[in-house]
Amino acid sequence: MNPLAAIYRGVTAARNSLFDRGVLRSRRLNRPVVSVGNLSAGGAGKTPFVIALGELLQARGVPFDVLSRGYGRKTRGALIVDPDGSPADFGDEPLLIARRLRVPVIVGESRYEAGKLAEEKFETQLHILDDGFQHRSVARDFDIVLMTAHDFEDRLIPAGRLREPLSALARADAVALPAEFSSNHAALSGKLVWRMRRDIVIPAAPQSPVVFCGIARPAQFFAQVRAAGISPAAEIVFRDHHVYGPNDIQSLIDARRNRSADGFVTTQKDAINLAPNAHLLQPLIVAELRLTLDNPAGVLDAILDRINKRKLRS
Repeated sequence: MNPLAAIYRGVTAARNSLFDRGVLRSRRLNRPVVSVGNLSAGGAGKTPFVIALGELLQARGVPFDVLSRGYGRKTRGALIVDPDGSPADFGDEPLLIARRLRVPVIVGESRYEAGKLAEEKFETQLHILDDGFQHRSVARDFDIVLMTAHDFEDRLIPAGRLREPLSALARADAVALPAEFSSNHAALSGKLVWRMRRDIVIPAAPQSPVVFCGIARPAQFFAQVRAAGISPAAEIVFRDHHVYGPNDIQSLIDARRNRSADGFVTTQKDAINLAPNAHLLQPLIVAELRLTLDNPAGVLDAILDRINKRKLRS
């Protein structure tokens, strides 16, 4: 084992043990909390899953809010996301969630303080805790962990991308797997296992565009673009959550000219980080990532039933 990974494993195990033994306390909000998280460092589809779950709740008439850290923002404290705001104030993913769902989204380093603000300001019935699996300082009523096929063979940070070992799935209520991935791994024993599909919609895309993104798993996005019948003239990667400045815009324009490309294609998250420079890249097509769950009614029933049972026991 990589020595740094061994140290990381020890620190993570010690922290979890402190929570398990009650030395570190998980504070409980007044309303139920549904956590959506993963084991790996980014790219499992948490934001699309939160949006898909939110749409299921909306269809069922259940009012909710979303609590998020707001990664990449330059502000501090608990803040209510303005859908017309900037990623510098709220983070790109909270903005995307707020714009897609049009529900209260609250960011905060302390998700507990964000939840208290939500309960003070909004008449919602439950909280969705975005990227919450490792954020154990907030008690949750239902824990969902998203897994990629690679996670089952991966290693801990820094040797791999895993934040926690597979044994951490013992804390999960449900595990969501890619629909095309078949696994009966021992770590899934006794868990609800859900299947999810992720597809992209690219309206009126150019045939040979510059395709670019700043996301956790860019190769996956590029493969989806090619599977949609598009032949990229260039594929350009920026770091995850990258905020595009004038030099980046010029490099993309140069790539289009040098490769004789007929436009640009990017992700919704990148479109948020492009503002206010998006108009300089034309035509710019924003690919929409859609996540669908097998048996979505059953998924929502399982969450609400578990919450109701835990209410009765408390």
